[in-house]
Amino acid sequence: MAETAVRYLRSVGAATVAEPAPAHPRPDLRAVGDDERLPLAAGEFRRVLGHFASGVTVITARATENAEGPAGFACQSFASLSLDPPLIAFMVARTSTTWPRIARAGAFCVNVLGTEQGELCRGFAVSGGDKFAGVDHSPAPVSGAPRLSGVPAWLDCTIHAVHTGGDHLIVVGRVDALDAVAEGGEPLLFHRGRFGGFSE
Repeated sequence: MAETAVRYLRSVGAATVAEPAPAHPRPDLRAVGDDERLPLAAGEFRRVLGHFASGVTVITARATENAEGPAGFACQSFASLSLDPPLIAFMVARTSTTWPRIARAGAFCVNVLGTEQGELCRGFAVSGGDKFAGVDHSPAPVSGAPRLSGVPAWLDCTIHAVHTGGDHLIVVGRVDALDAVAEGGEPLLFHRGRFGGFSE
C-alpha cells in the first residue's frame, strides 16, 4: 500500500519526503505594556495564588566560559508539559540575573527538592553569592549541570524554546535523562509563603 502511494506521488510530481517544519521565530523580548496590566493589586494577586500548593525545584546549569562557577535558582513554577516528545516547562522572572547564565549554557538540570530540603531551597532563593558553597552535587549525565545530592528526582534537559509571559519567561526544556529514588522521597511543598509536606 505504501509503495503504491509513493509511486502515485512520484507520477504526479508530488514530494514523497516531508519538508522540515519551519523554525518558530524567537519571541520578541519586550517590556510589559501599560495596556496589558490588569487593575489588580500585586499583593492581592500573590495572596490568592498562594493558596495553590506547588512543589519546589532548583534549576541548575554548568559553568560557562568566563563564569566563576555553576548557576542555580529556586523555582516553584515548574510543570510537566509533554510526553511525546518529553518536555517540561518552568517560568523565570525576566529580571533574574541567573537566567542569562543558564541560557548561555543551553541546558539545565531540574532538581526536585524533598521535604527536608527547605534550607537548601532558601540558599538558592537569594540573589548573589556562592549558592553552591557547601552543597554536595555531581554532574548530570548529559548537560553536566549540577545534580544536587539527596534530591528525590532530577531531570537533565536541553533548552527547547523560550516564550514571553508578561514579566516572566516561559522556558521549555526537552528531557534528555531523568531518575528518581525508588522509595520515599516525599516532596517539599510551598503553600501560602511556607514550606511543608504531606501529612497522614
